[in-house]
Amino acid sequence: MVISATTDYRAAAQAKLPPFLFHYIDGGSYTETTLKNNVSDLQDIALKQKVLNDMSELSLEHDVFGEKLSMPVVLSPVGLTGMYARRGEVQAAKAAEKMGIPFTMSTVSVCPIEEVTPAIKRPMWFQLYVLKDREFMKNVLERAKAAGVTTLVFTVDMPTPGARYRDMHSGMSGPYAEFRRVMQAVAHPSWAMDVGLLGKPHDLGNISAYRNKTTKLGDYIGWLGDNFDTSISWQDLEWIREFWDGPLIIKGILDVEDAKDAVRFGADGIVVSNHGGRQLDGVMSSAKALPLIADAVKGDIKLFVDSGIRNGLDVVRMMALGADCTMLGRSYIYALAARGQQGVEHLLSLYQNEIRVAMTLTGAKSIGEIGNHSIARAG
Repeated sequence: MVISATTDYRAAAQAKLPPFLFHYIDGGSYTETTLKNNVSDLQDIALKQKVLNDMSELSLEHDVFGEKLSMPVVLSPVGLTGMYARRGEVQAAKAAEKMGIPFTMSTVSVCPIEEVTPAIKRPMWFQLYVLKDREFMKNVLERAKAAGVTTLVFTVDMPTPGARYRDMHSGMSGPYAEFRRVMQAVAHPSWAMDVGLLGKPHDLGNISAYRNKTTKLGDYIGWLGDNFDTSISWQDLEWIREFWDGPLIIKGILDVEDAKDAVRFGADGIVVSNHGGRQLDGVMSSAKALPLIADAVKGDIKLFVDSGIRNGLDVVRMMALGADCTMLGRSYIYALAARGQQGVEHLLSLYQNEIRVAMTLTGAKSIGEIGNHSIARAG
């Protein structure tokens, strides 16, 4: 398959992956309204074209928390990344490092922290969920700090898993799930060899390391349901703020008052996010929530954003809406599934080219010059 656009990787991933894995990354919750709106609302943002501005000195470089990025993009935490390619977290981290941006590891990764950090020289970011087992949280934070992780991304919009019906239909969960997954793997021999046989162990590496026993894929959905904590409040985050020395980002903010609370709490950044449309369906898209939050707190806290970003033009749109940096999830997982590390590197090079084109044609010579004035308005 010829890959010429960032969006081509979705079809390539679907062809290679067993359905339970493809639909796990591709799907949303309930009727997937928010999933669709994340993309369509962002695509509706029209940029203002500006010409004859001598763009020969254009630069995509960006600084976040004193860390230099080649472009305003970070790879988001995605659970089970290691099931999409052989030791997928390692491959994704290497690709991010080569392209000059950070990789964020998920709590529920296949590869443990200690497998990924030695493979790269650039400091890794780490994402943590609020879990009932506080000892696990302390353990994984200590391990992350010891491994040189600089930035902590704390996900707060998942006190309970969303209703993801595609997972039940596809075999990720639901009746006879394990048997269905095996049959799907048999029908996808390329994935079965590369990941199924050569990509073992298939467990939640960070959790298994703490429990001293394997936590397998079959336990994944049940473990999530048993361990997410619906009682969480801002007070429960105080010990994390005190423990963590580096930048702390709160992920999963859609409401202006929640954003203000994050500033008062002392967070260094927030991610304006609806979890890619995978939690509460029908909530506002990130593209619509971001300008409201930016009006309220921009300058007081770093604004990251995810959900709906599918190409470099979308990155520029989000920056124009008020973001300080963007995060990619589904987009890079499709590329990882299709072509591994090489696919992610190629995807990110496409993003770079598209960002450069958009900046050239909107007259922004640096990332800092992209702003609300970059948006075209009727009348």
